[in-house]
Amino acid sequence: MNRPDPELIRNIGIMAHIDAGKTTVTERILFYTGRVHRMGDVDYGTATMDWMPQERERGITITSAATTCHWRGFQINIIDTPGHVDFTVEVERSLRILDGAVAVFCAVGGVEPQSETVWRQADRYSIPRLAFVNKLDRSGADFDRVLSMMRERLGANPLPVMLPIGNSTTFSGIVSVLEGRALVFQQDDQGGSIIRSEIPSDMIQAYEKAREDVWSAAAEMDDGALERYLSGTLEEPEVRSLIRRGTLEGRFTPVLCGAALKNIGVQPLLDAIVDWLPSPVDLPPVEGTIPGDGPGTRERTDEDPFTALVFKIQSDDHLGRLAYMRVYSGFAADGDTVLNNRTGKRERLARLVRMHADKRTHLEEIAAGDIAAVGLRNAATGDTLTDMDNPFSLESMKFPEPVIQMAIEPESTRDEKALEQALSDLSGEDPTLQVRPDEDTGQILIRGMGELHLEVVVDRLRREHRLSVKTGKPQVSYREGISRPAEAESVFEREIGGKRHFGHVKLSIVPSESGVEFEIPDFSPAVPEPFIEAVKAGVTGSTGGGPLAGFPVDGVIVRILSIRLHETDSSELGYSSAAATAIRSALQSASPILREPVMKLDILSPSDYVGDVIGDLGSRRGRVTSMDPGAESTALSARVPLAELFGYTTALRSLTQGRAGYSMQLLEYAEVPPAAAQALMTRMGISCRQ
Repeated sequence: MNRPDPELIRNIGIMAHIDAGKTTVTERILFYTGRVHRMGDVDYGTATMDWMPQERERGITITSAATTCHWRGFQINIIDTPGHVDFTVEVERSLRILDGAVAVFCAVGGVEPQSETVWRQADRYSIPRLAFVNKLDRSGADFDRVLSMMRERLGANPLPVMLPIGNSTTFSGIVSVLEGRALVFQQDDQGGSIIRSEIPSDMIQAYEKAREDVWSAAAEMDDGALERYLSGTLEEPEVRSLIRRGTLEGRFTPVLCGAALKNIGVQPLLDAIVDWLPSPVDLPPVEGTIPGDGPGTRERTDEDPFTALVFKIQSDDHLGRLAYMRVYSGFAADGDTVLNNRTGKRERLARLVRMHADKRTHLEEIAAGDIAAVGLRNAATGDTLTDMDNPFSLESMKFPEPVIQMAIEPESTRDEKALEQALSDLSGEDPTLQVRPDEDTGQILIRGMGELHLEVVVDRLRREHRLSVKTGKPQVSYREGISRPAEAESVFEREIGGKRHFGHVKLSIVPSESGVEFEIPDFSPAVPEPFIEAVKAGVTGSTGGGPLAGFPVDGVIVRILSIRLHETDSSELGYSSAAATAIRSALQSASPILREPVMKLDILSPSDYVGDVIGDLGSRRGRVTSMDPGAESTALSARVPLAELFGYTTALRSLTQGRAGYSMQLLEYAEVPPAAAQALMTRMGISCRQ
């Protein structure tokens, strides 16, 4: 196999808020690179990358899809990611393994909520990125407003290298600041031909200012370039090179523009991808852990031992359990045996394939820089695969906790096993889907990131697994916290199986923002480590259900104050039992409270209906936190308990004659007001457990 030169590989993601047009941008990229010969359309359910029936029916991206295309001799591996907040895990695990990204912004909506979320995710992984301002042909499009929002909301440093010619109905092309020419995309051949002409006279001033900004930003990257800039001898080829350097270092974000649906501006975006986004060799060595030796690194070349990260699991009708992986170093052939560093077991790379949405092309070999898929039996998202003789573990992935749950059961008892297996398969694919039994009713509970998330899961059970299921109404995943500090101690002394067991633990608890954290002083060498671990296990085992209504405990710091030993009877069972009793007693004494997920709600509504929208939010225990009035519409942000948002889509459409839209994301867990908490427990038939 002829391995591609790593310098000619670009591993990128397309990311954006829902409806910003990222799938349409991807579709045009595939068309102009010759990967497809007919443009698909999201609205008609024909987009190549939206291959799932659920995606085509809803006109949204639900799962990240991978493909590969070529432009100017470069291999571009693309992952098209969802924009809906319910599926943000797909963005998270994609960005974890990508080298660069294209952030697509709607010229009307600007920096929308999910745009901000994915931008922060890219910041976390230090991913160089480009920005593409799309939909400039839409009414209300404002290129300069998008740039301003990037600065204010994202803290970005946008550098426009393209300018739009006209706006909305007058939008006709773009000005290339680097070329100093106007680019008009011929529609008679679907934008494939580009006519370069003089810049319109009414844009000369805007062009000259943009050119000055680009040359100045580029010159600041190098002292020698700065001298040439000041002397007026800094030329375009060097500016292009300096823009690449500034992009890779995160000094600025090149901004391009167009209207993908009208076939305008996509080819310059492709040029920018290969010119300014990084190849694998542009990035530092990948960091990880060598078992037994501690931290280590792997160079991103074929010469270092094979190292790959599994970032996605997907069920395939033909290949079974398919694992998507990013190869960071080394190479491996189809059929080779590798080490799964999480399980410590061998895995055979069976049926290596390169994916094009849901289609596959067989590969004989994979090497550093590749993104591919392979049939693996036991791998999970976040696993590291390495050469058998050179174990190495990359940092795994962390995913948000679900905020909503639903009861589900088969219509026929003979399908119980099939439902359990299907849910196991789906939760193996999706780390934010959790499945557990309800201890009180025996029903199966599925937990996810939102109503749409669970709706898609149920739809997949019915279509892909051909199961008839019944579901309950979605319910909020509540937590229990405390409102004040408390202290407790417990002594466990008992004879079990002819052996005496002793444990004495004293602890205190104080409120915190989230999670259950431990503060344990250094008891060594007086207290053996197994006894300390037993105390932690006892606390952890008793915080799965709180004293009020049995919801998981959240927002507590547990401080272990003392652990007293017995001369002969101290045991792990004794200390875990004593700790469990002590934490339960402390929780009951700390004025326990219910905590609920509170969502950040972002609404874009026609200004005429804003009063009705705000009034409705108030009836839902919501509070408006900001308003941004526009010429025709107003952007609202509010904090609203998730429990009050079921069916909100229908309500908002009714209030605004279908003209408003919204998105939401988890903001925090906050205390449920006492009256609402009591009403909740009464409604659920739960008596207080205090």
